[in-house]
Amino acid sequence: MSDSPDSMKAEFDTVAAWTADVVAGLAPAYRIPAGCRGSGSPGALHWLLDHLAPEAEDIFLDCGAGVGGPAAFAARETGVRPLLTDPEPGACRAASVLFGLAALQAGTQLPIATGSIRAGWSLGVLCTVNDQAAYLAEIRRVLGPEARFGMIVYCAMHPGDLRLERPEGNNFLTVEALDELLERASLRVLTSGWTDHFAAFPADWEDVMATVQTELERLHGDDPRWQTAEVQSSRMGSLLAAGEIRGRMLVLRST
Repeated sequence: MSDSPDSMKAEFDTVAAWTADVVAGLAPAYRIPAGCRGSGSPGALHWLLDHLAPEAEDIFLDCGAGVGGPAAFAARETGVRPLLTDPEPGACRAASVLFGLAALQAGTQLPIATGSIRAGWSLGVLCTVNDQAAYLAEIRRVLGPEARFGMIVYCAMHPGDLRLERPEGNNFLTVEALDELLERASLRVLTSGWTDHFAAFPADWEDVMATVQTELERLHGDDPRWQTAEVQSSRMGSLLAAGEIRGRMLVLRST
C-alpha cells in the first residue's frame, strides 16, 4: 500500500479529497451512503458485523479505510469506536472531516500495539497491496486473543491472466492462493461468503452516490486525475460484471 502508481494515487488520494469536499455539503444522514462508494453494500456490511460481533465501545480497526463510510456505518450500527488506517493522506483527512474519525496514515506497517485489537475489517484492500503476505502478517500481529477480523477480498475466479484489463496496481488472488496466504499468516477462516449474494445498494443509497458522482464530474471532469480514476473504476466494474473477479467475504481468527 506504499509507492502507489499515479493511477491509484488519483483514485484513492486525490478523488478522496474531492469527495470529502462534496460530501461535506450533504446532510449528515447522507454522508455514510456517500462515503461507502466502492465498498460493500449495507447487506454485506451487516453480514460481517453480525459475524464479527463487536461490543459497544470496542476499538474497531479499519485498515485501508478510504474516506471512512464503512467505519462510520459500523459505529452507527454497533457503537464501536473506529480506528482507521490508510496510506493516502487525502483519505485520512476526508474521514476526519466527514465523520470525525481518528485516521492514521499508514500502509503495510501499522502503528498499533501488538495484540491490542479484538475486532476490525479491511474491505477490498488486499488486491491493492504490494506485499500481500506482509500485510496479512501485520493484521495477525495486532489481533488479540479471540479477536475476529473481517475482509472483503476480490478474487480471480480462474488461474492465469484475466481476459479484461485489470485496474493498474491491482493483483487478484485466486481463492486457493488466498487461502494459502491466510494459512501462512496464521489466520483461520471461520466463515465466508460472496458479496454478490447480497442485494445491491438500496435505492436511497444509490441516489446519494449518483448525486456525489454527478457533482464530482461537474467540478473535476476535465481533470486528468479524475479521468484516470474513472478508468480504474470502470475496469473494476467490468471485471465484476463479467464474473472474472468476485468479492469474497471472510471472517478470520488468529490461530
